[in-house]
Amino acid sequence: MKPLIVGNWKMNPTNQREAKMLFELIKKGVKNIKNVETVICPASLYLPLFKGLPLGGQNCSWEEKGTYTGEVSALMLKDIGAEYVIIGHSERRKHFQETDEDVNRKVKKAIHAGLRVILCIGESFEEREKNETKDILKSQLAAALNGVTEVKNLNVAYEPIWAISTGDPYTTKELPTVEKIEKIFLYIQGLLVSMYGQEGTKDIRIIYGGSANSQNAGGYLKEAKMQGLLVGGASLNADEFIKIVKAAI
Repeated sequence: MKPLIVGNWKMNPTNQREAKMLFELIKKGVKNIKNVETVICPASLYLPLFKGLPLGGQNCSWEEKGTYTGEVSALMLKDIGAEYVIIGHSERRKHFQETDEDVNRKVKKAIHAGLRVILCIGESFEEREKNETKDILKSQLAAALNGVTEVKNLNVAYEPIWAISTGDPYTTKELPTVEKIEKIFLYIQGLLVSMYGQEGTKDIRIIYGGSANSQNAGGYLKEAKMQGLLVGGASLNADEFIKIVKAAI
């Protein structure tokens, strides 16, 4: 499998002109990189503006259609050109009170629609300090995938909440060490194998998210064995994001 590098633009940029400029710069910078899958997840209303790289949504509804003002369904994302969707991001859990049950329902709808899911799991600072990391990951993964039998389009993103940048992508909080991330990679891999078997998990990529940048990308990918990165703030800087993609080669 190719490494998966995902740019999560969150609620940025604030206008079409800047969004188009950023996308075109990234597309130009990675066009000759064939052995890395580069995905951009902009705000959903920007999706029709972009061509030339795989695209993803940042969220989707657990319903297909109907009287759900403000929601965007997985079918709509698929129809508008998205191939991926991020589900269960810590910001959705925190700011919009999404529960594990909500995440599970969204995962099922996204897979049914033919989207490739980027499922986010991760512990808070308080949970880490209580040595609850493994318990939290196991609980979130089991809940999110409850009743999910088709996982060939699944990617699992480990994003420790305490490491996620909320502003300048070059000024981050404490970051997990390469050794810590390798252990987490192996733990999540083991959980997935226990759920779906060795053969059933051969197409699942486990990626890292949490203040990923060009300085730490190589270590997380090559030494910690992560199969990709979910990049937040650093994906809003074309030069920085291109460096991260190149680190995956």
